[in-house]
Amino acid sequence: MADIRLDGIGKRFPNGFWAVRDLSLTIDEAELLVLVGPSGCGKTTALRMVAGLEDISAGDLYIGGRRVNDVLERDRDIAMVFQNYALYPHMTVAQNIAFSLRLSKRPRKEIRERVEETARLLGLEELLDRRPKQLSGGQKQRVAMGRAIIRKPQVFLMDEPLSNLDAQLRVHMRGEIEALQKRLGVTTVYVTHDQVEAMTMGDRVAVLRAGELQQVDTPTNVYDRPVNLFVAGFIGSPPMNLARGTVERGEEGVLVRLGSATLPVPAEIARVRGLDAWIGRETIVGIRPENLQGPSADGRPAGGFQLPATIDRVEALGSSLLAFFTLDAPPATSAAIAEATGGGLQEVALITREGTPFCATFEPRSAVRVGDRVDVSLDTHRLHFFDPESESALGT
Repeated sequence: MADIRLDGIGKRFPNGFWAVRDLSLTIDEAELLVLVGPSGCGKTTALRMVAGLEDISAGDLYIGGRRVNDVLERDRDIAMVFQNYALYPHMTVAQNIAFSLRLSKRPRKEIRERVEETARLLGLEELLDRRPKQLSGGQKQRVAMGRAIIRKPQVFLMDEPLSNLDAQLRVHMRGEIEALQKRLGVTTVYVTHDQVEAMTMGDRVAVLRAGELQQVDTPTNVYDRPVNLFVAGFIGSPPMNLARGTVERGEEGVLVRLGSATLPVPAEIARVRGLDAWIGRETIVGIRPENLQGPSADGRPAGGFQLPATIDRVEALGSSLLAFFTLDAPPATSAAIAEATGGGLQEVALITREGTPFCATFEPRSAVRVGDRVDVSLDTHRLHFFDPESESALGT
């Protein structure tokens, strides 16, 4: 096992474009760190620099305490798993798994024993004589994992290994990879654009945007305490609702005005977010869909602040029901929000009035229909606040 330290590394291509800038990260021994971000954010380039497949233009890279900027890929003691599996079609499963050992001229007996051991670990014992064309997508991915595992490297690098699998198989393979990594205890860097993979697999998550690190923390902390608008919009599905509001002082304490609605802010939240300094000023208010709930199936309202809403659109997902409505507050627009959300809720909500589209999570058996006027319950303890200028979260 080995730790990995990225000390301000960057990648500048010949055309002058910086794909990665000043990236500093430490991945501890046996940790699974997920690099996540939208397409083109630099996460694969960062992984390829760790692997030795891309030259490092700036900064220093250490693996196991050794500076490896100029060390060849084959001498870094890493194993990489690609999204396209990269299996040799003319070889059997056993031959694919054993390829690196055969290349290093290991004894036949050792190769056979390690192939059998790896096959048992991955449930491939019955498939050793098959060729890749005879395997399912999940089986191919396990073979690719086996080829990496058999080398017993210090570090695993995984570049979107599940992107070619269907949704149900991805869920299964996520669990398999996570359990396998914990069992082997190998330091792992996992690249994905899928935030669900990031949130469910990583010990920590590192969010990248345009080649720059935005936040690195546990999945729970990244979700509950995003440091800026980009992270808030990118992490979470459906994304966080964002609108412009004004902070005010009321008789009972701090309030935030969102259009015609005036929301009481709990004293603890106002203190932690430093809202006293924002009295009379505009801020961006964030509310996650699960913190907006509708009446139960029998019509009973949920607790919390009641926000009147007319339903514009309903999406039944089986386990929950998404209800879209328009809040008469100015929308929060920025390049960060557009990049994080792929354009925002405007593309999925039927907007018939001026304002900001909001998404709420209702009970799956809710009888709500398009056009219904309902009270949406808001958990004000879960409000987020951001500086419209810097786009940073208040109180961070």
